[in-house]
Amino acid sequence: MTDDAPEVRTALVFPGQGAQKQGMGEAWRETGSWPVVAGISEHTGVDVEDLLLKADDETLRRTDLAQIAVFTTEVLAHREAAAAGVLGEVVACAGHSLGEYTALYAAGALPLADTARLVAARGRAMRGCAERSPGTMAAVVRLDAETVEGLAAAVREAGEELWVANTNAPGAIVVSGTADGVARLGESAVESGGKVIPLAVGGAFHSPRMAAAAAELEAALAAVEFAAEHMPVVANVDARPHTGGDTWRDLELRQLTSPVRWEQSVRTLAGELGCTRFVELGPGRQLTGMIRRIAKGAATVAVDSSAALAKLTHTPDPG
Repeated sequence: MTDDAPEVRTALVFPGQGAQKQGMGEAWRETGSWPVVAGISEHTGVDVEDLLLKADDETLRRTDLAQIAVFTTEVLAHREAAAAGVLGEVVACAGHSLGEYTALYAAGALPLADTARLVAARGRAMRGCAERSPGTMAAVVRLDAETVEGLAAAVREAGEELWVANTNAPGAIVVSGTADGVARLGESAVESGGKVIPLAVGGAFHSPRMAAAAAELEAALAAVEFAAEHMPVVANVDARPHTGGDTWRDLELRQLTSPVRWEQSVRTLAGELGCTRFVELGPGRQLTGMIRRIAKGAATVAVDSSAALAKLTHTPDPG
């Protein structure tokens, strides 16, 4: 790389629930970081190795188990990428929903044990709340966020519960609410030129229907100590960078009942924080696709397996 080459500033990003897939731990099983799986099992009381290697798709659809499995895979990917020296100058982190907890760990806001325990508590709280207050989610495509907000408001005025849950990328919005609310939105979305695609999820996440989960998670959050200072993490609920302190307790409680502002978060990373390279760590490549639509011109890398990491390690420096 030449002396006058532009500075590469890296953001680490971590996907959320929904990224899980059967056997996703196999890609990391022979790596030096694999022993961390036993540690996370101890912290959470869950046989994480079994989840990562043997659990079927039905098991991994269970909210509490899916979140622990995805979190562990992200920790493995992060540790291996850091050990391989491919992350470069990391200046900020962010995660989509569950992934925000891995971002906090990677940024130095929480130690691994506390993060794992919070992830387990969050998953249990969300699963229990969804069982008591059933709901669902759906993706809305070909419509902008403002239009979807208006359609959701009309559904609520008609007596059904429905809210915007994720603003993922231009034309990629997710809503959350009752099954009847999603069905009513489907009709109005088509009239507006859009389409509603139901999602196979366990509840109406990131909506007011998760209020009971937030109340349950509060005790777990009170039991951990967030670092007074850490690398910036852009929060889901306000798309702003935060660098330490007790503010994360409030942010994580609000995250359960508030929309994930992912598009705005990526714009904060690329604009305000000057990130020119985004490295997605964990199963799948969902965030990479979104980021390419938001921060056009930024470099994107997905580290979803040891094979992908090996390929990145042996890629010549383009400079």
